[in-house]
Amino acid sequence: MTRSRLMTFLAGFIMGGLAMLGIVMLSSQQPRELEIVHAGGPTVPPDAADANDANDASAEAPANDSADFSRSIIIPVQGVSAAAIQDTFDETRGTSRRHEATDILAPRGTPVIAADDGVIKKLFLSKPGGNTIYQFDPAEQYSYYYAHLDRYAEGIREGLTVKQGDVIGYVGTTGNAPANTPHLHFGIFKLGPEKRWWEGTPINPYPILITRAHR
Repeated sequence: MTRSRLMTFLAGFIMGGLAMLGIVMLSSQQPRELEIVHAGGPTVPPDAADANDANDASAEAPANDSADFSRSIIIPVQGVSAAAIQDTFDETRGTSRRHEATDILAPRGTPVIAADDGVIKKLFLSKPGGNTIYQFDPAEQYSYYYAHLDRYAEGIREGLTVKQGDVIGYVGTTGNAPANTPHLHFGIFKLGPEKRWWEGTPINPYPILITRAHR
């Protein structure tokens, strides 16, 4: 190979290498999709990610007979009478999901009160339920689920002990509630031995609220 051909070959090899290096460096500088982390948000168990309006983890469990419910509760919306409550437990939401709760209609901002003594176990923000509260009874047999809250009452936090009748939030339409129909979505779940706030067997609150709840 002559000297001139050798120089041409080396020059081409070097230029090609520089071009490849430039491509690699350019691709490494392309913006990556950001991982969005909800600061301060709950660590969501796999079964409860996107917790539905009532409780996704309970969807496969059969409804427990409300006659077996052993607690003495009150209607959890201030000023609402039993006559104003309707049974929406077996209604369908979405395409096939059973509601598994009772909707209690009231003006926006009406105080939501603790249905029973117990502990605020979880404050949870979900797409369907909006601002929600999971409260356990003192014996941790049952979980009370309050959803679509406009906001929490001042001082409400996880681990707080509450008494029956304490104001814990306010009626609203957060989550997937219709904007013109403020209401409390109220559910009762019988807890399993693991005492997980996102799991439980649904109990129909309606017959309890209209016949056995304190006024």
